Amino acid sequence: MSDKTPSQSTGTRITVADLIGRRCKACAPGTPALDMQQVELLLTEVPGWVVRAGQEIARAFAFKNYYETMAFVNAVAWVAHTEDHHPDMEVGYNKCIVKYSTHSVGGLSENDFICAAKVNALMTK
Repeated sequence: MSDKTPSQSTGTRITVADLIGRRCKACAPGTPALDMQQVELLLTEVPGWVVRAGQEIARAFAFKNYYETMAFVNAVAWVAHTEDHHPDMEVGYNKCIVKYSTHSVGGLSENDFICAAKVNALMTK
């Protein structure tokens, strides 16, 4: 992980700990999506996530069994509920792909990276 990345709104640099400490905010009408430079920098703070088609970030998670997979899915659902930012998920017996994008901006926002950081944190507990 890199030490810091720039924030879209302030130009200051933030860390994964900063992302985890933030809350998702509603995007005001006309809010632009992050540009690819911002996306690439924020990706360094969320290991394992990749950009798909410049419009979403995704990460595949593997588990030993169905129980562990469903426990993870429920934990992600709780993150989504508390942040009011909901991913698309593809769920199988021992895997789950989590995908974030911000429809209101037509691409990626800082909210996607806040949630990705919080989902990654689930795997370290």
